[in-house]
Amino acid sequence: MRRVMTLAIAAAVFLAACGREEASPGAATEPGRPDPASLPGLTDSHYHLRGVGERELTLNLAGSESLQQLLDRVKSYADAHPESRWITGRGWLETHWAPPAFPSRWDLDAAVSDRPVYLVRADGHAAVANSRALALAGITRDAEAPSGGDILRDAAGEPMGMLIDRAQELVRRHLPDDGRPPLKEALRVGGQVAALQGWSTIHNVADGWDDVEALRELYAEDAMPVRNYVALRWPGAGAARLLDEGPILGEFDGRLTVRAIKIVLDGALGSRGAALFEPYADDPGNTGLLLHAPEDIAPLLERALRRGIQVWTHAIGDRANRLALDLYEQAFAAVPIAERAVTDPRWRIEHAQHVSAEDVPRFARLGVIASMQPSHAIGDLHFAPSRLGLERLRHAYAWRSLIDAGAIVIGGSDAPVEVGDPRIEFHAATTRTDLDGHSGEGWHLEQAMSWDEAVRMFTTWPAYAAFEE
Repeated sequence: MRRVMTLAIAAAVFLAACGREEASPGAATEPGRPDPASLPGLTDSHYHLRGVGERELTLNLAGSESLQQLLDRVKSYADAHPESRWITGRGWLETHWAPPAFPSRWDLDAAVSDRPVYLVRADGHAAVANSRALALAGITRDAEAPSGGDILRDAAGEPMGMLIDRAQELVRRHLPDDGRPPLKEALRVGGQVAALQGWSTIHNVADGWDDVEALRELYAEDAMPVRNYVALRWPGAGAARLLDEGPILGEFDGRLTVRAIKIVLDGALGSRGAALFEPYADDPGNTGLLLHAPEDIAPLLERALRRGIQVWTHAIGDRANRLALDLYEQAFAAVPIAERAVTDPRWRIEHAQHVSAEDVPRFARLGVIASMQPSHAIGDLHFAPSRLGLERLRHAYAWRSLIDAGAIVIGGSDAPVEVGDPRIEFHAATTRTDLDGHSGEGWHLEQAMSWDEAVRMFTTWPAYAAFEE
């Protein structure tokens, strides 16, 4: 019942943004609100198509309302799939549990101990593994975390099972080939979900060149119902090939474009991996993680400018956002306009969740697009006060400040991190309250945007960001 009621709130806000009231579909459009008859197709500017498909095809842990419910779902799935060598899933989020603590290896052992278990947090920047999985990966009390990652430990120094950012790879490399659904099937299902959610175009964060070939096959079979504007992860063979061969523009009657690479600069706020200038309020001494050295990124950016490749950089913390802006500015200065394949590169920062006040004007000045996810704000702000403290929240999820400073702000859901429902995104953007209508200290309602801006955030501004205006 609660799910129906909360989606009803989001639906009412979405319809209002389109100039319609739910109770009177024929009502005239109010001045200043768009005519629904002329509303362009909606674009999700940050969507993990394969991840959404995999969410539907595997153990989906989204909505687990307690640790015990998570464990019950894992045990039930394991009992129903005795043939599975590993138990893998994604979508859990501890922030609303009582207490809001990460699960541990010992919790998972109590549910499933005969097989390795590996469960990815909703944000994708942390995962928990049981003791059998840790043993297979060689993660003992003497194990060292890789650069850009962390292995959480208890007071005695024992690994607790929680792996942050790059430390996830220690276990992930041991997953069997059958641990993930087939790529093409995951993309097909993801495309169906995106279309049912109401998106006509997605800006798709893809893993590699295999995704491109699978998308081509799906379009040729008329089995992909949404347009894809694709960014390939860096580092990786797919990103390297795109830099070598140049962009793919408008294949299948404009439905497939591949012209971007994505760099992940830091982690996530929820798992305390976002790179901050000052320590986390609830974890003194921890300022988060930078996943790449600046000297490794700078040459890549200059090459991308010369090849006409758009760059998306994941940056959540204020330290990561400043570094991304610094690196962009240095690349723009190093490559004159005459040497660029595209005069206006329209580079992006993905998430831009916590930006120092002095860095806000730099987005517009440099022509950098802020790619933000409204639903992150109404979810994260239930725990962000404990991570950042109330003073720093003034600069968090500040799309109003960025718009007022002249920046282009595009909207996405980051599905499967979030549900992927455009009604929720419109609700979050225009009200800045959760789906129960709740707001509280530190929510900064003045950062909400207008109806017109919300429509642009999911239509014309993403088209500009994809060179398709």
